[in-house]
Amino acid sequence: MAQRKFRFGIQTARARTGEDWAAKARKIEDLGFSTLFMPDHFGDQFAPTPALMAAADATKTLRIGGLVQNGSVKRDTGLDIEFVVTDGKNAVPVNYSGVLPDLFREGQGVVALGTRGSDGVFQAREVLAKHDETYMPPEVVDALKRAGKWKEGVGPL
Repeated sequence: MAQRKFRFGIQTARARTGEDWAAKARKIEDLGFSTLFMPDHFGDQFAPTPALMAAADATKTLRIGGLVQNGSVKRDTGLDIEFVVTDGKNAVPVNYSGVLPDLFREGQGVVALGTRGSDGVFQAREVLAKHDETYMPPEVVDALKRAGKWKEGVGPL
């Protein structure tokens, strides 16, 4: 199994303008943090959506998540694929070249790591498929069946 780098996040608040958020986001990224969180409540701060948009505009790497929009997947003859990630209200077009996870499909949750191009298209360099708590990899199901610890229609015993 390939090892992944540790990723660290930081929560911040109290920037009053988009420029303040952009400067703060650049500094956080330069310090090596991979994730920027902010409180989701209002107070003495810039509103969450504009603040995070300012941070996204100012940083090099983004991680986006949502559902793969139904009807949006377009595959090339090679490994190139285009799709749209949506939260039900907003949508982001995504380009990716590579092997997609087995669970990737329209209507399913996805997380993509990459950069946003000047054309607004997200250039993903990594795509992860999300699943619910009932998902079990096929290899594990097969092993449980061989061990007699699996009942069809029920799951693990």
